[in-house]
Amino acid sequence: MIRKIIADGKSEAAFFSEVEKRNTETNKKVGEIVQEIIENVRTNGDKAVNEYTLKFDGKLPEYYEVPREVISDALTEADETFVDALLDAMENIADFHHRQKEQGFINPKADGVILGQRVRGLERVGLYVPGGTAAYPSSVLMNAIPAKIAGVKEIIMVTPPQKDGTPNPDILVAAAVCGVDRVFLTGGAQAIAALAYGTESIPKVDKIVGPGNIYVATAKKLLYGTVDIDMIAGPSEILVIADETADPKYIAADLMSQAEHDVIASAILVTTSEKIADETILEIEKQIKKLSRKDIIEKSLKSYGAAIVCDCVDCAIEIANNLAPEHLEVILDNPMQYLGRLDNAGSIFLGQYSPEPLGDYFAGPNHVLPTSGTARFFSPLSVNSFTKRSSFIYYSREALDKAKDDIICIAEKEGLTAHANSIKVRF
Repeated sequence: MIRKIIADGKSEAAFFSEVEKRNTETNKKVGEIVQEIIENVRTNGDKAVNEYTLKFDGKLPEYYEVPREVISDALTEADETFVDALLDAMENIADFHHRQKEQGFINPKADGVILGQRVRGLERVGLYVPGGTAAYPSSVLMNAIPAKIAGVKEIIMVTPPQKDGTPNPDILVAAAVCGVDRVFLTGGAQAIAALAYGTESIPKVDKIVGPGNIYVATAKKLLYGTVDIDMIAGPSEILVIADETADPKYIAADLMSQAEHDVIASAILVTTSEKIADETILEIEKQIKKLSRKDIIEKSLKSYGAAIVCDCVDCAIEIANNLAPEHLEVILDNPMQYLGRLDNAGSIFLGQYSPEPLGDYFAGPNHVLPTSGTARFFSPLSVNSFTKRSSFIYYSREALDKAKDDIICIAEKEGLTAHANSIKVRF
């Protein structure tokens, strides 16, 4: 089910190449379909959105925009234990993200010069939430809470209706506790296009966030520039670094926690102990029997899973930094000592009792993370993802007089005489 690789420079490189191909392959056919959907929605608005909803979901929902009373009723009727769990998670997520909030500044200088930066939340943000079999209330929390903390004035949520045309009640509960402003029952590329351009009913937004299938991801990619997006998310990933002190039961469980997302998710163990590798493989075979998404896990591990045995922790760290995984678990003796060397990862989980699902649901850091090696240069979703900054400049005549010769010199060196003239006419 999951292969064992003894690292020799070539064997693991060949496997990583397979994983990378999964990330870089593009589906031209999907791109063409999505482009057609985008153009139709831009031209025909709600009419096009409803046509695609009928085509892809089988029937139109009872209502396009979910009434406030329906959202309130979902919260009132929800399982109390579930609501309490969401509220507990919300408290942790809010506490972590409040610490990210950036302040503007004013920098007064000599001669009456005032420089500064103003920071404020975006006007309106669109949140895409899968609503079928892959309905994730936790994603509502992870996207909406930092947006609220950033000062976003309005959050518009789009989510596909269920097969019976009704909204997923768990999604509505999460929307209610997070303070989502409006909810529309539509999904797919057509929902992304509606948010980007606006329709008669769905308002145009400044940024679109949230996970989705390949059609949703492609639509976000094609519309980037018309609207801002969080990131183009690829398949889920986990890399576990472990030594002989790790518990194979924990490793096996954590690898499968990501493999169950998708048949093209990757789950990789890099260990300094062949014994740990062998026992982890046995644990996977044992634990998988009782898991509901057994078939998905098996396909994922067979294609993109591996237990790699390397010579030393330094080698394992080098592999991790090269792969730049979405989730990185460090199950080593005294894992904190390695934190300063782990440069490329979306989120890092340290120790035996910090499994990846802890980050997905509860601990506080955001679970919207860069994938496909983009953790080399991208960061997790944060409060700063929902803000914009403007610098401001005030110069007195005296201050500009002192600076004018330098400005004119540089402008004329660049051949931009109108720039230079803009300064000269003032003196």
